[in-house]
Amino acid sequence: MHDNWQTGKQRLIEYWHFAAGRLSATLPVYWATVKQLLQSGWVTAHRRAVVYWRTTADWWQRNEPTIRDRAWQYVQLMRLDKPVGALLLLWPTLWALWIAADGLPTPHLLLVFSAGVFLTRSAGCVMNDYADRDFDRYVARTRDRPLTTGKVSPREAWYLIAVLLTAAFLLVLTTNRLTIMLSFIALPLAGFYPFMKRYTYIPQLFQGMAFGWGIPMAFAAASDTVPRIAWLIYIANILWSMSYDTVYAMVDREDDKKIGVKSTAILFEDSDRFFVGLIQSMLLLTLVFVGVQLKFGWYYYLALAGVVGIIVHLQYLIKDRLPERCFQAFRRNNWLGAVVFAGIVLHYYNSVTY
Repeated sequence: MHDNWQTGKQRLIEYWHFAAGRLSATLPVYWATVKQLLQSGWVTAHRRAVVYWRTTADWWQRNEPTIRDRAWQYVQLMRLDKPVGALLLLWPTLWALWIAADGLPTPHLLLVFSAGVFLTRSAGCVMNDYADRDFDRYVARTRDRPLTTGKVSPREAWYLIAVLLTAAFLLVLTTNRLTIMLSFIALPLAGFYPFMKRYTYIPQLFQGMAFGWGIPMAFAAASDTVPRIAWLIYIANILWSMSYDTVYAMVDREDDKKIGVKSTAILFEDSDRFFVGLIQSMLLLTLVFVGVQLKFGWYYYLALAGVVGIIVHLQYLIKDRLPERCFQAFRRNNWLGAVVFAGIVLHYYNSVTY
């Protein structure tokens, strides 16, 4: 038994020495082979990367002017180069969101509705340009728009609308069921309003309804309900939209008359300043009523005093009905929205602090 153990042990030692010898003899060969493969693979990959980089750089150098011009056409089509229009939509949405959330909206809802406003406004601008592509060439201010000049095709415009609205809807899907249901009303509102100027002298009313739909949606998202105060703010937004878009239409009034496009500026004719002032007064009264209903403090009413000053300034700008001054008045309506928002924020901040 002992002899068998010794024999087995001896054979095991012999096998170990044999295997170690073979390994020591073959390992350098194997390592050299692997090292060569790694080096050749690295060199090949490096060469391919250099070729790819040079090809890409050459392609970009050849196509950069075209790509930049193409991107700029889309920027113009979506009005990303003119953010004032988006801000005019954003301020009422923020009024509603702050009120619905009692002054403390979540970062999530702020992101959803801020991004949503810019996406839907861009989609609305593309829809508007698509609807007006045969008219815009006859208007001095719009004759160079991408769809009118043919730099962007109608099919591309529809693709862009689909992308923008899909992105906006994906944002809505992160909210609650009521908000999602309300979003289905927003689509026909946004789709119909660009065509209203062909059939009615009050397309500004439909624009206010379309772009103000974020107000009931903001209440739905923040409080899962749409109370009466939401509709009062919605009415305020419609009045504000009618006032500033009438001023905007005053810029193109003479061209619009020639091509048969309707607007409140044409409807009001020489009484345009009076009716703009009347609508602004109704807006101010509605905002006062909002403050009374919500028992807002003096910060809010101080902001409304600022609104009165802005309205006087806007009336001064349009007194001679000069197109460039009317366009300036349209842009400065942004101040009005910002001042009202500041009053709302300060009211809630003061309420929390004290």
